[in-house]
Amino acid sequence: MGSFRNVILCADDFGLSDGVSRGIVELAEMGRISATGAMTSMPSWPRAAGDLRPLQRRIAVGLHLNFTTGAPLGSIPQLAPSGTFPNLGALLPKALRRQLPVEEVAREISCQLDAFLEVHRDPPAFVDGHQHVHVLPVIRPALIRVLKDRGYAGRVWLRDPSDRMAAILQRSVGRSKALVVKSLARGFARAAHAAGFETNEGFSGFAPLDLSVTAERVFKEAFSELGPHPVVMCHPGHVDDELRALDPAVESRAAELEYLKSDAFDAMLEERGIRLGPNLDR
Repeated sequence: MGSFRNVILCADDFGLSDGVSRGIVELAEMGRISATGAMTSMPSWPRAAGDLRPLQRRIAVGLHLNFTTGAPLGSIPQLAPSGTFPNLGALLPKALRRQLPVEEVAREISCQLDAFLEVHRDPPAFVDGHQHVHVLPVIRPALIRVLKDRGYAGRVWLRDPSDRMAAILQRSVGRSKALVVKSLARGFARAAHAAGFETNEGFSGFAPLDLSVTAERVFKEAFSELGPHPVVMCHPGHVDDELRALDPAVESRAAELEYLKSDAFDAMLEERGIRLGPNLDR
């Protein structure tokens, strides 16, 4: 038998809706993903969280930090005066100008961590961000500070959503998104390492702007040009009314779910000598 390399395939957005959570659980039970990030601020999280308990030894369960969808768990009147988070288009320029309220950001991070601990008791295996908000100015240092103050350095790893420029340019799918996120994440891994946190090396899985691109092609590209300790993200899920109310572009989630369940996906992993694992392979 030939050797296999370890890749973390992380399904984002657990808790976004009941349908998304159900699809992620199905994939975990089949061994078709090896990690998921939980949106603990969403109403679906308390309903779905129990379904992850039997899977904790099979997949890594992390915190998918959220500052752009739904309502915050804590009181953050400056950041969310209407009681709901701003969308990314409104959050991003304020973050880049460093105009986000630091203490409110830190307080909400703590609330979302506490909501995770209420169910899992142990800290999350990793932390990343919905729409990669965890790498943004103000949010980035606040996250590292909160995690370090809790003694999580060396226990929790942080997802670096950037990759080598050469790898990004070799992938024809999602290239523009990957380049933008790489720019936003500049220096993130260095700051994480300085604080004692490990990060992945290699990141892919950006969805294309062209919705006609098939899920099979998306994943074949995502599993190419992999870094030494890579994470591939995905966004599968069953479509329900709850999801449609939050995200009008839902067809890609169902397509990803179908492909990840397929024999074709399993065959692609086998052909490329890839094994899905829950941990960074150091």
